[in-house]
Amino acid sequence: MTNRFDLPDLGLGVGLRSQHFPTILSEWPEVDWFEIISENFMDSEGYPAYVIDQIAERYPVVMHGVSLSIGSTDPLNLDYLKKLKRLAERTNARWVSDHLCWTGVAGLNTHDLLPFPLTEQSLKHTVEKVKQVQEILERPLILENPSTYLEFEDSTVEDWIFLKELAEQADCGVLLDLNNIYVCARNHGWDPVNYIHTIPGDRIVQFHLAGHEDHGTHVIDTHNNSVVDEVWELYRIAHKHAGSTATLLEWDADIPPFDELLAEVNKAKLYRDGELELSEISTSKPVVEKKGAVSTPLHRVPVGEVSHD
Repeated sequence: MTNRFDLPDLGLGVGLRSQHFPTILSEWPEVDWFEIISENFMDSEGYPAYVIDQIAERYPVVMHGVSLSIGSTDPLNLDYLKKLKRLAERTNARWVSDHLCWTGVAGLNTHDLLPFPLTEQSLKHTVEKVKQVQEILERPLILENPSTYLEFEDSTVEDWIFLKELAEQADCGVLLDLNNIYVCARNHGWDPVNYIHTIPGDRIVQFHLAGHEDHGTHVIDTHNNSVVDEVWELYRIAHKHAGSTATLLEWDADIPPFDELLAEVNKAKLYRDGELELSEISTSKPVVEKKGAVSTPLHRVPVGEVSHD
């Protein structure tokens, strides 16, 4: 299966972080591609600009933003979008992604990825904004499912249905974050496999993998450790559903040396190539591929997102 936009399967990539600049520039490691946080380079000059120019000459680059605020009632920030477009042209970005969330209102940025009520009205509002963004950028926008810790009483549309309808009505792509699906499944009592299978495979352009912190009553998306077995199992299921798709490992806190980061993302090769399934390496209970939510009860935790995704 190929995605709706004929965007390439870039293979296995990692998020570009400043701690790894010296290693990358001196060793040019064998990584398939890099994902950059758009805001880190939109207004950068000097050394950061030099680094991204050097990397873009040698590796495919994908842009991942945290400030588009596509769900906000504010009008689109045209100055931001112009800078985003210039950076995409400068780096020859294969695509531009952001999150299905809002980050501020009345011109203020909370620097957090905030959920909003999922209704027919908010769907229509978000569809129109996505269409505008794609017209300005002159390329498809790829939107990611965020981690959430609460649900709105006013919501009338399930998260996975909202994302599916948004992708189809706005004709945009999906960045399916499998760690975020697991986090939400634990926090809200969702069925993670049903979530994956609801999203049309040809809309999925990219996967995210990451670690989290499990506090028993709730799970927090922290990106500060290795991918757990249950998320690897969701990756296997999603890979089977969507086919070979660009896959990225995120690690944003307690960042290890680059070779350890690369070793972690390279585990995905075993699933992509069909050489290994979870049961062969797992020491914990896998996600069961059947209807019904994961066994952990529903917990609603009123805290905000603590990482990029």
